Amino acid sequence: MTKTSNGTLGVSDTLNPVGAVEGARCAVRIWPTLPWYGSMLTLVVVMVGNHPCSGQEGTDSTKAAAAAKESLPKVSDKPANSQGDQKEGQSADKKQWKSLIPEKGLEGWEITDFGGEGKVNNTGSQLVLEKGDPLSGINYKKADFPKDNFEIELEAQRIEGSDFLCGLTFPVADEYCSLIAGGWGGGVVGLSSVDGYDASENATSLYQAFENGKWYKFRLRVDPEFVTAWINDKEVIKQEREGHEFSTRIEVYVSRPLGFCAFESKVGLRNFRWRTVKADDKQ
Repeated sequence: MTKTSNGTLGVSDTLNPVGAVEGARCAVRIWPTLPWYGSMLTLVVVMVGNHPCSGQEGTDSTKAAAAAKESLPKVSDKPANSQGDQKEGQSADKKQWKSLIPEKGLEGWEITDFGGEGKVNNTGSQLVLEKGDPLSGINYKKADFPKDNFEIELEAQRIEGSDFLCGLTFPVADEYCSLIAGGWGGGVVGLSSVDGYDASENATSLYQAFENGKWYKFRLRVDPEFVTAWINDKEVIKQEREGHEFSTRIEVYVSRPLGFCAFESKVGLRNFRWRTVKADDKQ
């Protein structure tokens, strides 16, 4: 403080009360004194904590804001269609398929008694059907395969020979049929049989060349409306079921209800699997 010309006391413009308490903030308020105290001024220094000149009210506001923030729902920043979701979907799809080839031997299968059949060996990565005279194959012995609403997928390779590399016999409700690929000298594809006509004679018949030593992917679907087949993911057969009868040729009668065979050819078979489908599933 300094004395003025009229003898009163004033407050220096450079007064800094912060030094009184280290690290604290302050507010300085000056009130004129009552008349009977003459020209004296009362200096009131209010020491405040960490909030400048706001007292307890500021502290309460800070706490309220923090509490409000904590109460907000937490939103995940994970994209709805993340890679994790895609992998989970792929994993679920993979679990739907059931392998038809045992890891060792021929568990669940038997070598089909065609008469003149060749040996069948499990190498661990594929089944190898040795050339028969004329047929070699296997048929399924378990009772867990459905009669309808299913898909079968496999890969086949003709190692030696010149006739069909895929003779897949399967159920169609209470009837049976065979998907033939490479028959009648190496190129006929079709269903045997529809309304008593085999793959070389009915409306499903088509021609496709198959090279020895090359793998081909086959997929077959049986649902309430159609029997559908694909080769290398290309649809080649879509046979309507209503109003038609399905049967097998007598030569592969012993392959029922589910079997695979080759004609006068040594064939490799791998990735042989199946799954159930719903009638409204996309093909």
